[in-house]
Amino acid sequence: MGSAVADLVYWRDTRTSALVFTGIMVTLLSLLHFSIVSVGSYGALAVLGITITLRLGRKGLQALRRSDGANPFQAQLDADLPLSQEQLERLATRLSRDILAATHTLRRLFLVEDLVDSIKFAFLFYILTYVGAVFNGLTLLILGVISAFTFPLLYRQHQAQIDQYVGLVRNQLSNLRAKIQAKLPSAKAKPE
Repeated sequence: MGSAVADLVYWRDTRTSALVFTGIMVTLLSLLHFSIVSVGSYGALAVLGITITLRLGRKGLQALRRSDGANPFQAQLDADLPLSQEQLERLATRLSRDILAATHTLRRLFLVEDLVDSIKFAFLFYILTYVGAVFNGLTLLILGVISAFTFPLLYRQHQAQIDQYVGLVRNQLSNLRAKIQAKLPSAKAKPE
């Protein structure tokens, strides 16, 4: 699965990446203007319109004796589900384990098991209130999709220059950290 996502964001198969990117962006931009129910309904109607038209076209060709009239989607109807029973069981087990771990972590954070972690969590949500005041979630999702399909490709094309600048920034940060540590009074050892 990871290699399939990498293939998409690195545009290894341009046609597939373009179709996925366009489909996601059209859906997200549609959600900006219409409710999710409307977008889902229109999407289902579009797919059904295409498939019904193809099926009726095949029936029309059969009536004109130019085709056998077979369902054009018979191969997809006959194909087995892509996941076997054991794969579904493994997936369900993994999903339930991840949900339980997330629930445990959220319970620990919200019920203040560790005060420092809960304060950090509260600070994260405080920052998100400012982000939410500027952007809505859908806008952030659109920016995330555009970034996911743009930045990996740009990095691969300009890796040498980007790595050089990242190295310069790291050197500056380490120099700054060293200066700050040099100015701080060193902790004296406590007598025993």
